[in-house]
Amino acid sequence: MTIKKISTPLTKEKVKKLKAGDTVYISGTIYTGRDAAHARLVDAIHKGEELPFDVRDAIIYYVGPTPAKPGKPIGSAGPTTSYRMDDLTVPLLNKGLTGMIGKGLRSQKVIEGMKKEGAVYFAAIGGAAALIANAIKKAQIIAYEDLGTEAIRKLEVEDFPVIVVIDHEGNNLYETEREKYEILEEEK
Repeated sequence: MTIKKISTPLTKEKVKKLKAGDTVYISGTIYTGRDAAHARLVDAIHKGEELPFDVRDAIIYYVGPTPAKPGKPIGSAGPTTSYRMDDLTVPLLNKGLTGMIGKGLRSQKVIEGMKKEGAVYFAAIGGAAALIANAIKKAQIIAYEDLGTEAIRKLEVEDFPVIVVIDHEGNNLYETEREKYEILEEEK
């Protein structure tokens, strides 16, 4: 396991240096978006409309944060299950999206899109929402405010902790680690 620090934008050159299993601390700008926001983004792409932010070399965090407490930029901000975005991800990869943060498995269609376009999938630790929120220094709604917690936010983060689960070559930590534990079980 390697620990790396990166800053946004997440260029394709940076993506190539990230490998499944790396622990990464992200600093810079990331965006939030869940199911409903993704549906609107993809609808805008299909209509040829401009997106509310430039997805090229960007990272989207699948999160619906709780309201901020006084003096804080955001409330608890734990990851949402990523497969909910699977049917809506490839059009964003085709537009240059290079990073996604969530939790759980991704479809083969998304993994193939990541390999083709050069993108990486990070996992944030579920159940650590309050801890993750400490890495978020600023939060601003930039689109789809009517979606409430699912509105798109621009976040400024510092040392936001994630793990590379699927890298741009399709190496998948969920598969490789499962195989290791199956071997260990057989050896008992």
